[in-house]
Amino acid sequence: MNSAYMKSWLTFTLLIIAILLLVGCSIEENSSTVNKYLFQKDNLLAWCVIPYDNQNRSPSERAEMLSDLGFAKFAYDWRDHHLPDFPEEIIELEAHGIELSAAWLWIDERSSDGLLPEHDKIFDALEESAISTRIWVGLHDNFYDGLSEEQKLAKVSGIISEIHSRAQLSGSTVALYNHGGWASEPENQVRIIKATGRDDIGIVFNFHHAHKHIDRFDEVLDTIMPWLVTVNLNGMEKDGAHILDIGKGDYEKKMIRSLLNSGFSGEIGIIGHTEGEDVRNVLQRNLDGLQKILASLGETDALKSY
Repeated sequence: MNSAYMKSWLTFTLLIIAILLLVGCSIEENSSTVNKYLFQKDNLLAWCVIPYDNQNRSPSERAEMLSDLGFAKFAYDWRDHHLPDFPEEIIELEAHGIELSAAWLWIDERSSDGLLPEHDKIFDALEESAISTRIWVGLHDNFYDGLSEEQKLAKVSGIISEIHSRAQLSGSTVALYNHGGWASEPENQVRIIKATGRDDIGIVFNFHHAHKHIDRFDEVLDTIMPWLVTVNLNGMEKDGAHILDIGKGDYEKKMIRSLLNSGFSGEIGIIGHTEGEDVRNVLQRNLDGLQKILASLGETDALKSY
């Protein structure tokens, strides 16, 4: 074999290796852009807003604030004194082009005999307004304290089935909201949904109620993915603040990358969950922090929407 041929063969071999390396790098670089829509601005919803706003905005002022920040979706949380304004809230959101993506429902020991008057107010407003949404159901430990595993499963799946039936009257759906305790464990949420026999119940996963799952977040995603409809973000530290701005923690970037790679196609929540602040400022800080993380992950398509 002459030297000229050897040089040509070596050059060709090196070229092939270089091409393969470049393709591999390209795949690695683009592995976090599986779902380019996930973090688009119009797929973000504002959550933990009403009870945490020191400005005590009215429904019209709140809708204007959300619109100014660029939110197209909103999840309704409340305290008892806010409920009389819920019908107005629905009207103002619609007037500002903001989707009512969810409404919060809280279940505790008082609900052992069924739904409470405050729950009826939520459902009545939806039915009278001919509006459908998703009901996020959080459960307090005291709803099932002292029961065996099977008793817990029967009691929780029973109230979820009752909520599901009532939600159907307005064309609404239901999702389990991880707020802590037995009923928020991913494996138990799946068991609860299966026990209801309903195939349209979802799961809302909250970073700020899932610090114990940081190290196994990918495993949790695999467990709940068939039912996962919304993920609410938060800055994440194992031993730090429970509520932290996005981008100020040590783990949320990795968790957001996992979300992108997972193929998840639901909604992303931005929370305003702090005490004694103007919630507009809190939402804006979280939006800013999210953009920095997206930039570091190379999510240029999503960033164009901000």
